[in-house]
Amino acid sequence: MGVLKSMRAFMTSEPFLFIDDQPISSGQILNYLQATRKLDAFIGDIVRQFVMERELQSQETNVSSATIEQAVIDFRLSNQLTDPAKFQEWLSGNGLTYEAFHRQIEVGFRMRSLRETVTASRLPEYFIERKMYLDRVVLSRIIVDDRELAEELKTQLQEGALFEQLAREYSLTDDRIMNGMVGPVSRGSMPDLMRAEIDLAKAGDVVGPIGMEERWGLFRIEAFLPASLEDPQIKQSLEEEIFEQWLGEKMQSLPIRLQVSE
Repeated sequence: MGVLKSMRAFMTSEPFLFIDDQPISSGQILNYLQATRKLDAFIGDIVRQFVMERELQSQETNVSSATIEQAVIDFRLSNQLTDPAKFQEWLSGNGLTYEAFHRQIEVGFRMRSLRETVTASRLPEYFIERKMYLDRVVLSRIIVDDRELAEELKTQLQEGALFEQLAREYSLTDDRIMNGMVGPVSRGSMPDLMRAEIDLAKAGDVVGPIGMEERWGLFRIEAFLPASLEDPQIKQSLEEEIFEQWLGEKMQSLPIRLQVSE
């Protein structure tokens, strides 16, 4: 990760942790982490938390107590924790107090607000960049190892043969037992030639034969599933990707020095 620009590690006289009543100093802990190649990840987690907390502190977002309380109620209802005793047991089992749980809920609201602030202006352009990989096409296929056979099957389909029957009889892939149904496939994951042919076709068309690693495929287009920012799952996924990129840039820009003094 390369987050450390300079590093000075020394044994500290103050114990940081006790294992079997033996004191373990922070210097020892750092040495253990370094020996197991986990120090960069450890420091990275700290820097990540530092950046997020600093950004949250700079926010002027206030979450009302009524909003937090309603979120707690919704959580308890959805997790069958309406009984006070059960809820207290759940809190204890997760090492939380009621106040700490409230703070978690508040931080969650503020994190969502921060994510929306960071991603709002970038989201439309990023969606366009990623759209080819988000668009999906539902396909069925017949895969054979001979081009002449693929051409013959294409002719049979044009003459009225059933795609499902030919897939069960001739296809070499396991999905033949599902009549050749593959399901949704990302446009971005398709070979260029295949994507170009499918983009010119419509639902119900059979494209091919298309050469694929010494095999030949016929593909029936069942449906097009174009991506949209109106889809909450797609929007949330893209927001998370943008936020992680932004967070990474923030982390990389920080000068970091690790110093454990004796």
